[in-house]
Amino acid sequence: MSIVIKQREPSRLPSKTDAEFDRISNLPGHVIDQILSRLPIRDAVRSSVLSRKWRYKWATIPCLVFDNHCFNFSSQDQSFIKNKLVNIIDHVLLLHNGPIHKFKLSHRDLLGVTDIDRWILCISRSSIKEVVLEIWKGQRYKPPSCLFKCQNLVHLELFNCLLKPPLMFKGFQNLKSLDLQHITITQDVFEKLISSCPSLERLTLMNFTGVTNLIIDAPNLQFFDIGGIFEDVSFLNTVHLSLVSIGLYVNIDNEENDARDNSSKLLRFFVNLPHIRRLEIQSYFLKYLAMGYVPSRLPNLCVDLNHLSIRIDFDDLEENTAALCLLRSCPNLQELEMLARSEEQSSMERSTNFWEDDHWSSLFAHLRLVKVSGISGVKSEMDFIKFLLSNSPVLEQLTVKPASQEGEWELMKELLRFRRASIYAEVIYLDP
Repeated sequence: MSIVIKQREPSRLPSKTDAEFDRISNLPGHVIDQILSRLPIRDAVRSSVLSRKWRYKWATIPCLVFDNHCFNFSSQDQSFIKNKLVNIIDHVLLLHNGPIHKFKLSHRDLLGVTDIDRWILCISRSSIKEVVLEIWKGQRYKPPSCLFKCQNLVHLELFNCLLKPPLMFKGFQNLKSLDLQHITITQDVFEKLISSCPSLERLTLMNFTGVTNLIIDAPNLQFFDIGGIFEDVSFLNTVHLSLVSIGLYVNIDNEENDARDNSSKLLRFFVNLPHIRRLEIQSYFLKYLAMGYVPSRLPNLCVDLNHLSIRIDFDDLEENTAALCLLRSCPNLQELEMLARSEEQSSMERSTNFWEDDHWSSLFAHLRLVKVSGISGVKSEMDFIKFLLSNSPVLEQLTVKPASQEGEWELMKELLRFRRASIYAEVIYLDP
């Protein structure tokens, strides 16, 4: 009988991999929250299958974003997509455990349904700081009254909404950024909303209805971006406002308005903007500023303004006069952008020789960069470019981009003939 002696195997030492800790799982909770917050909510929830320890890690992330990047539905059935979205958001909010600092809802297949009321009620019970509601389909969504009780809000962004706060609404004391686009709001509600947000620093207002006279009363406002149809705009207590972009989306009849009001829109617009640094005048707003009396320069110069962008009809005498006033009133201007806006028919007085006159007092001592876009090479446009080149002794670069290729060789040849006050000035021609 043979005896088989089994050789004793040496005990296996734990490998380095086995001995190491799971470094990701043992990160501090707030770090894991930051990591998961940067993932689409779908992927954050999927992390629950990694291990028992990760099952509810996602449930404490403070930022909840429900947008088109989070979900991918193969079905084209709108009813199915809507029900699926509602179920997913309900599930996430039900299992969430911890404070919610940011809530964003922006899915193009979601209507302004009553389910949103329930979600806003849920997040209003947390220390919510940022709310973004973008309702892409259906009628204007009216947020529930509980939204206006979120006094920790720092940023509020609403798209396609009807704003009607409760009568007891006292404003958002901590709100710093307000973005309202495609909204309906009454005149008195708008004024109360802006004036009752004392910490407001950024205000964006686009494509609104219900407000015709914009009164901006915000002592800490620094950034203001507006585009829409309105009759008047004025600033009160806005000494810190430094960046303004404003566009009037409808043409106006200056003759009709001048007959009703001969006061200076230019003077009234700038009187409470002592420290403006960047100004963008878009669409037809220069036409608004040209209403009434236009001085040769503002009584209080815009000494801090270093960037100016103007959309202008170079053949409109009143717009040219207003533009010249602005240029003369910015002694420290460094960057200038002029966007040509051609008008096929107009009853306004045309001026083709305006920039030929001797505007010798308009020396641009600090102007370095100029961009002129959308021109067709007509005399008034070329006269303006010639005027700039001859009055800008430190100009470094002039960029010209025409509206079309028609007559481009003649335009380029004429540009090269213009005298330049700066020996360093470079003229760059861009194809349309």
